[in-house]
Amino acid sequence: MSQQLIIQKHQSGIDIAILEDRKLVELHRDSSVDSITVGDIFLAKPRKLLPGLNASFINIGSNKDAFLHYTDLGIHFKKQIEFVEAAIQKSDAAAIFEKIILNDALQKDGKIVNVLPKKTMLMVQVVKEPISTKGPRITTALSLAGRYVVVIPFDANTTISRKISSLDERTRLKNICEALRPANMGIIVRTAAEGCLTIDLQNDINDLLLKWQSICDKLYQANTGIKLLSEDNKTTTLLRDLMNSSFDRIWVNDAIIHKEIELFLSKIEMSTTVKLDLYVSNKITLFDHLGVNQQIKGSFSKHVNMESGSYLVVEKTEAMHVIDVNSGHQMTQLSQEDSALHINKEAATEIARQIRLRDLGGLIVIDFIDMKMTTNKSILLQHFRDKMSTDRARHSILPLSKFSICEITRERTRPEVQVLHDDTCHQCNGSGKQNDTPNVINYIEKKLKYLFVINNHKQVVLHTNQYVNAFITKGFWSILRHWKWNYLRKSITTKIDTQLLNHQCNFYTADGETIVL
Repeated sequence: MSQQLIIQKHQSGIDIAILEDRKLVELHRDSSVDSITVGDIFLAKPRKLLPGLNASFINIGSNKDAFLHYTDLGIHFKKQIEFVEAAIQKSDAAAIFEKIILNDALQKDGKIVNVLPKKTMLMVQVVKEPISTKGPRITTALSLAGRYVVVIPFDANTTISRKISSLDERTRLKNICEALRPANMGIIVRTAAEGCLTIDLQNDINDLLLKWQSICDKLYQANTGIKLLSEDNKTTTLLRDLMNSSFDRIWVNDAIIHKEIELFLSKIEMSTTVKLDLYVSNKITLFDHLGVNQQIKGSFSKHVNMESGSYLVVEKTEAMHVIDVNSGHQMTQLSQEDSALHINKEAATEIARQIRLRDLGGLIVIDFIDMKMTTNKSILLQHFRDKMSTDRARHSILPLSKFSICEITRERTRPEVQVLHDDTCHQCNGSGKQNDTPNVINYIEKKLKYLFVINNHKQVVLHTNQYVNAFITKGFWSILRHWKWNYLRKSITTKIDTQLLNHQCNFYTADGETIVL
């Protein structure tokens, strides 16, 4: 599978697109106005304890209080509080940290009111950005992510990514990282570390220790709400987390970002395997040049068409996202059951892409075309899980129900990606209001009575748009037939004018002259 990373810088931020086999699968937007992102570390203070929820609202210096649950407290939370109190008073925080003895672990079933004093200062890290009316969710279990490892202060364990399957490789990496592990720090070895050299792991750990040193230096005489660490921008984060041998090309339209990526690729020894292109043109944007904008417009609408003629309907409710699979006008030589399986498999492939692309989170309910055979449901479920396996967000897929309903829960850390099309509605000119059809019909009836009874017109040609015309002529005993019955000696004909709005209608004579009312 070929992958491309496209980075387009503009005045309000950076747009990042990931293409797999030239098809858009992820879209990220890095706005310069965002103040809170996943990974940021703050010095905070409790504002209000919530015993019923076993949680607390925390002041991190933003407009919305952050939410901290007891289960998000680090196992050595008490030691962190002691360290922060000492580091605020003294400038040698790094030395204080090295002398800490990690004992007195937190109970798993404890109460937050017993371990979180109201006036204490603590370090917290954002794990979920503010979504809708909710503030950010935070944890005190800090982590500093590098390309090969994640360093965890106030921990003493070394763990290996489950995606590294070789027992020999897991043993090798664990032995190396145990030898390199700093005092009072745990290490998580990432999947990208498979096969890397000791020097690579050492350099990655050293870079993360410099970040920790910077955090410690900022603690001295610090106040509530100060940001101790800003997470890398999304460009750097994606390069760090995603860059592997499947990426063969990177496009960028900014010389500074181009230089940064060039240095990054040389650092990880991928400058020869990944082609890096700098796009310079004032005529069209990079996304337009590569056809990304066209894919965006076709992928974020309510109705998503598929190649076979089938389509999806994607809707959002207060509690969940709902996706409906429709066969459309697709014709097939297969039986009904086999045809349903074929359409559902195509839909599952597109749904997996849509979930990643829109970054849908929470509960997702999919209404597949109903299938009777249990084996077909199992085939579809396995196909769907295979397509979702490339999704980096944690998710769980339940088996299909009796009515071929599939439920998914997916980790939500950021607001979903939304693309708004700002075309003005030609019916209401953007006001959002228009006369309903019955009101228009009443208006027409009054004018017909005026023309036939008072002005004694013999013939009237009524011009309306296609929607009002369909309403008038619908059914055997239509509104138009009713009018003709009321005015037996008069002539009423209708004509469609697509330029008219719902509330507009015009009256003409048989010769085409406008009747002025």
